[in-house]
Amino acid sequence: MFTGLIEEIGMIQSITKGVKSAQLTISADKVLQNMKLGDSVSTNGVCLTVIRFSNKSFVVDVMPETMRRSNLNNLKPGSKVNLERALKLGDRLGGHIVSGHIDGIGRISAIEEEDNATWVTIMSESEIMKYIIEKGSIAIDGTSLTVAYVDRESFKVSIIPLTRDETTLLSRKIGDEVNLECDMVGKYIERLAMFHNDDHPGKTIDMNFLKENGFA
Repeated sequence: MFTGLIEEIGMIQSITKGVKSAQLTISADKVLQNMKLGDSVSTNGVCLTVIRFSNKSFVVDVMPETMRRSNLNNLKPGSKVNLERALKLGDRLGGHIVSGHIDGIGRISAIEEEDNATWVTIMSESEIMKYIIEKGSIAIDGTSLTVAYVDRESFKVSIIPLTRDETTLLSRKIGDEVNLECDMVGKYIERLAMFHNDDHPGKTIDMNFLKENGFA
């Protein structure tokens, strides 16, 4: 588990590609402290396992499913990536609970300045958009952010100067792809509702159902 609070920006040193997989060597500093084999590191929001490391870099394997689901396939030597170590028991949870399991890809459609903030608009497919709510949480390339606006095809987040300086988000350009992980609560509710409807054919979730079950 992660919090979505980026610890540092790392750099891709090298990429060894298989037929559908890849092995990444990433230079870093802070996340190397007390690192052990098997540690989890969120890399652009993707939970990856450390298989080797030195005092300047670490190596991770990326399986085919992760390559298909994320923007890691777009990385090149010299690319910058957001890094965060796994949450330790007892740490402050300053962002929100992030699993490091990417739901899908978004594409930046607009970037606008407003005083000290920067608005970023991201478009995505309906399978992602249905989980995104206004004032809810979203992890973009592993960064925990609050959704400030949402419609059927896109959503907006507002980036403060600290997030601009400490993450890769505003090094992106219009048209670039970003990894998206939606808040997991909505996904669990949808899954539970699906099983409920299978057990009770023809019954749908409406206000009467919510009242009957103590939700409203």
